[in-house]
Amino acid sequence: MYAGVDLGATNTRAVVADVDGRILGRDRRSTPHGEGGIAVTEAVLDAIRTACGAADTNANRLQAVGIGSMGPLDAAAGVVDDPPNVPGADRVPLVGPVRNLADTDRVYLHNDANAAVIAERFYADAAPDDMVYLTISSGVGAGVCVDGRVLSGWDGNAGEIGHVTLDPRGELTCGCGIPGHWEAYCAGSNIPDYARLLHDREDLPTDLPLDETGFDAAAVFAAAGDDPLADRVIDRLADWNSQGFATIVHAYAPLVIRVGGGVALNNPDLVLDPVRERLPDLVMTNVPEIELTGLGEDVVARGAVASAMTAGTGDRARIER
Repeated sequence: MYAGVDLGATNTRAVVADVDGRILGRDRRSTPHGEGGIAVTEAVLDAIRTACGAADTNANRLQAVGIGSMGPLDAAAGVVDDPPNVPGADRVPLVGPVRNLADTDRVYLHNDANAAVIAERFYADAAPDDMVYLTISSGVGAGVCVDGRVLSGWDGNAGEIGHVTLDPRGELTCGCGIPGHWEAYCAGSNIPDYARLLHDREDLPTDLPLDETGFDAAAVFAAAGDDPLADRVIDRLADWNSQGFATIVHAYAPLVIRVGGGVALNNPDLVLDPVRERLPDLVMTNVPEIELTGLGEDVVARGAVASAMTAGTGDRARIER
C-alpha cells in the first residue's frame, strides 16, 4: 500500500491506497496553529496512522509515502521552512519523521500544487504536456508542467505564483511579509482584510459583519448579488485574479489551467467565469482553457499517492509494485 499526505495551512489530509491507486482509508484534521512546527509534524503522523487504520493496515507496511505540502520548502532538509499562513510553525520536519514512521526511505516531498499537477496528469485519460494547476485557497500557488516535466526548482519552490507582485502600491501585505502580492488580495485568508480596506476607502453600504471575529471569505461570496460591498470585492478579486492568470500564461504558455482550492471550488462561477471573460484582453499569446479540477479536495493527496507509486515522478510507466 501507499500513502499520500496533503499538508495545507487550514487542513491536513492523508489517504492510503492500494497498488491500483484505489483509496482504502483516509483522514482529515485541522492543521495546528500557534503550537509550533513539531505539532504540525505530529498532526501529519497521526493522520497517516489514522488513514492506515481505516485501510486495515499499519504505517510500517507502507511501500512509499508522497507528501504535497504548503511552502516554502527546504527540499534538501525535507522540511517546511516558516510557512506564512500557519502562525507559530517556524520549521516543520516532514521527510525524516515520515521515514521513521513508515520504515522506508521512499518518501517524496513536493510543493502541494506540484502534487496536484501530478494528480491531474496521472489520473487523466489524456493530459497536455503543458498545463498548470492553480490553487486559490488559504494561499495562492501553482504546479507547472512544461514539455511534460513538472517544474520543482532546486529547492522545491518553483511555482510560488501567489507571491508575484500585482499591486505596486502594496496596499495589503502578504502573509510572507511582502506587500502587493497576488495572495495578499485573493487568498481566502486575506479576502476579509481586502473587504475592510475597500469599505474604508470607498464607503460602500454593506451588511457584512466586518468587525466580527468570525467574518470570513465565505460570507463575502454568500452575499454576492445582495450586498454592494460584497459585489465590489468580488469584482476587484476578478481583476486581480485575471492579472495573475495572465502572468501564468505569459510565463509558462499552458494549454490548460486547472483550478482548485477552497475559494475556487466553492465559488466557481464567481471566481472563474470573470477570469474567462477578462483574460483574452490581457494576454498576447494563446488563451488556455480554464477548468475546475475534477478531483475536488482530494487532488493534492491523490497526487501525493501517485508520487509514492512512481518514485516521485508521477510517470505511470514507473509504477512500482
